[in-house]
Amino acid sequence: MNPTQLFDPASSTYTYILYDERSREALIVDPVEEQLERDMAVLTQLGLTLRWTVETHAHADHVTSAAKLAELTGARMAAPSGCDIGTAATQLGDGDELVFGAERVRVLHTPGHTAGSVCFYWERAHIVEGEQTPAGTALASKFGPESRPESRQDTLHVFTGDTLLIGGCGRTDFQSGDPAKLYRSLTEVLFKLPETTIVWPGHDYKERTQTSIAVEKSTNPRIAGKTLDEFVALMNNLNLPPPKRIDEAVPANQRSGLSQEAGYGQANPVDGYAGDIPPQKAYEWLSTGEAVLVDVRTDAEREWVGFVPGAVAVAWKQWPGMALNPDFDQAIQAAAAGGKKLALLCRSGVRSVAAAKRASALGLTAFNILGGFEGDPDDQAHRGHKSGWRHAGLPWKQN
Repeated sequence: MNPTQLFDPASSTYTYILYDERSREALIVDPVEEQLERDMAVLTQLGLTLRWTVETHAHADHVTSAAKLAELTGARMAAPSGCDIGTAATQLGDGDELVFGAERVRVLHTPGHTAGSVCFYWERAHIVEGEQTPAGTALASKFGPESRPESRQDTLHVFTGDTLLIGGCGRTDFQSGDPAKLYRSLTEVLFKLPETTIVWPGHDYKERTQTSIAVEKSTNPRIAGKTLDEFVALMNNLNLPPPKRIDEAVPANQRSGLSQEAGYGQANPVDGYAGDIPPQKAYEWLSTGEAVLVDVRTDAEREWVGFVPGAVAVAWKQWPGMALNPDFDQAIQAAAAGGKKLALLCRSGVRSVAAAKRASALGLTAFNILGGFEGDPDDQAHRGHKSGWRHAGLPWKQN
């Protein structure tokens, strides 16, 4: 099935993987942190190369895995410009297009649930015959190559996030919500799409999977047949409890799911490995001989970017192709000789989590160093200016 619809039962969130059938280039919509391994497995199973991770808004009920997916796959992060997701290098505005292979999705700005909420409109090409010919818009060339099949048949899809749900819509009582703006987004943007457009919602709590513009336009109890004033009155009196994870999720999602830098506190155990520690704690352990610091970046990264004196080099992945290091198990066991615990360092703290899980599966005590060597991206998506080993002023060298 294309799109591929995936479900997170804890938050009732739908994640979508869209792909071009010829090039196998893909885009993922609203990924969930807890489902990272599942999503990576699906990409591998379908033989896809992830080009984009995109968000419909800064979610309040789950944490995204966008930054981790970008780190693991080389994909680019894109997010709505009005959602303060500064870690995404591509900030999306109304009408922008994202290209993956011969396919493209168009951004529809649909404020109301949040000020920056967007939907993604996809005229999916069923390839019949034909060669690639130049096409597209200036906006498309801004975010990807311009090519599309000469002969194609389209089906229409819209990925609506929390703006339009099956028989409902997103709430408007927190996080810059505005019922009047949501009414206009529904009636003047989404309901102006062709009625045959398939609607893929960001959530559903009754295990329903899809609907259509025609169905929602005529039967949705929140909006069908209602005036602006009636809709605003209804939305202002829902009296719903706040999302359970809002205080954690919103700030995390404004950093594409990247963790905040921790202080000097003790490591907290995490599912699958011993825990996360700040760089300062890792350096303390290294200095006292309490742990071995293991750098799991590639040889090229250590050579070009810099390295930590005294660290043991055990790459998790290597070029070409960022293939898993077949000697990892043997090398990591040798690094832990004598029963010492391991503090694992990568670029930003993503590969080191995967490596820590593998080391733990081998019976070793392995910790992930938060922020990695280069730290989290700043508001301009540049590294080295916040968090991480170098930003903490800890010893490092460059050849």
